[in-house]
Amino acid sequence: MNQLRTFLLMAILTVVVVFLGGVIAGEQGLIYALVIAVAMNFFSYWFSDRLAISMTRSRPLPEKVAPKVYQALRELTHSAGMPMPKVYLMPTEQPNAFATGRNPEQAVIAVTSGLMNLLDYEELKGVLAHELAHIRNRDILIGSIAAVMAGALMFISRMGMWGMAFGGGRRQNEGGAALAVIRLLALVLAPLAALIIRMAISRTREYGADATGARISGNSRGLASALTKMDSYARRRPLKELNEAVSHMFIVNPLSAEGLTTLFSTHPPIRERVARLHRMEF
Repeated sequence: MNQLRTFLLMAILTVVVVFLGGVIAGEQGLIYALVIAVAMNFFSYWFSDRLAISMTRSRPLPEKVAPKVYQALRELTHSAGMPMPKVYLMPTEQPNAFATGRNPEQAVIAVTSGLMNLLDYEELKGVLAHELAHIRNRDILIGSIAAVMAGALMFISRMGMWGMAFGGGRRQNEGGAALAVIRLLALVLAPLAALIIRMAISRTREYGADATGARISGNSRGLASALTKMDSYARRRPLKELNEAVSHMFIVNPLSAEGLTTLFSTHPPIRERVARLHRMEF
């Protein structure tokens, strides 16, 4: 079912990208958009894990350096009946973590230096269980595909704007005023559609991974306590140097959205996540 959901998402996003390409730039834009969508689907399926590791400057984490991380993962994977993921370290003091990879057999969990320093063992298990839940649910692949296709929408929008600026106005007028208005709306709405796609998918999967992770670890309060600590740190010291394209992958928003920007955050509010975990029975 998860694989079907993944391929359905790929198909829907491909249609959206191709449609907008055709609306914005006509037949030529449709062809370009189709080529871009197919290439990005292929890239996001096979190489999204390498890209995420590279963009976060993560490197392999030996067991002798982080024995508690490996101990917790062995306990959790044994309990969940899952293969042991590869473990990477992201060199930053902000406590955070993310998972990547197209399936459980090729999965990677990356933790930050700050995560290992800040959390106690039960909190650490809660965070790792959350990431294992993403792996089990194929959320990591879905999130990667959504991010890549959202990037395609942004690219097509910019391509259309450049086309209008350099000779595109004449071609748009050929279709009449109504078509020109539709194309202009598509240019404006494409970036918004990209944001909504990332936000909707990311928020839903975070709630699901919290619940599944709590069941895997058998301790919902450990994850709730970890989320509170991590969010507090991220608000004080956001990762300003991090590429926004991978921010949705982390368990806590590393860019720390506040105020009105929270409405457009790829992560649901920490207070709501913690409240849901406290309502669970374990």
